Amino acid sequence: MALEGGCHCGAVRYALEGEPEHSALCLCTDCRKAAGAHLVGWALFRQDQVSVSGTTRAYNSSGDIERHFCQECGTGLFYLSESIFPGKIDVQTATLDDPEALAPQLWVQAADAPSWAGGITNLPRFDRYPV
Repeated sequence: MALEGGCHCGAVRYALEGEPEHSALCLCTDCRKAAGAHLVGWALFRQDQVSVSGTTRAYNSSGDIERHFCQECGTGLFYLSESIFPGKIDVQTATLDDPEALAPQLWVQAADAPSWAGGITNLPRFDRYPV
């Protein structure tokens, strides 16, 4: 599998080779605060499977956790932590060019989720936001 993605403004692009260890939706407080969203999609790859063009900026959110984002537009892209995922990089799946490429396989850090999160899959669906 070869996938590509990048930030909102296009200053940072990346390519992924092979299969991820997993693709997950995270509900932890740290991810929610960093992304400004209730959940964040991640796909975990070995670092040698990820190539990046452009310059990211790193933010140390806690311990040895580095969150990398585009220094131009602020799009969150990567998560690195040698203590949690040694030799690996988590890629935010919302930044993939093909949103269908990596469906989530599991929820992680669900203990931190807001109480209403369990009902997410049961909410009504709009195919397009009513204008």
